[in-house]
Amino acid sequence: MTTFDRLKKLCDEQKISFVELEEKLGFGRNSLYNWKKKTPNGASLKKVADYFNVSVDYLLGRTDKKYLEDTDTIAAHHDGEEWTEEELEEIKRFKEFVKLKRKQQGD
Repeated sequence: MTTFDRLKKLCDEQKISFVELEEKLGFGRNSLYNWKKKTPNGASLKKVADYFNVSVDYLLGRTDKKYLEDTDTIAAHHDGEEWTEEELEEIKRFKEFVKLKRKQQGD
């Protein structure tokens, strides 16, 4: 599945057109259709990934997993300092939020 195919699937699942998505993200008209022919730049990929709450790797077809699954992945992006109990609790709450959102979307 190409990046364009994954984008189309996400738009279909969220019932949003390419034109609507382009407007929401501040992209030029038909810029998302260009994803059929060429790989988008990193900034555009990140905006789309953030909008749909998926990983850039998912959009690029490097993984079939849409979402980060566990706190270890989140922790890997930390700068090496110790986590406080409050930070760990916040990560756990976020993880539960994502699970609930996915369940509501039928994923």
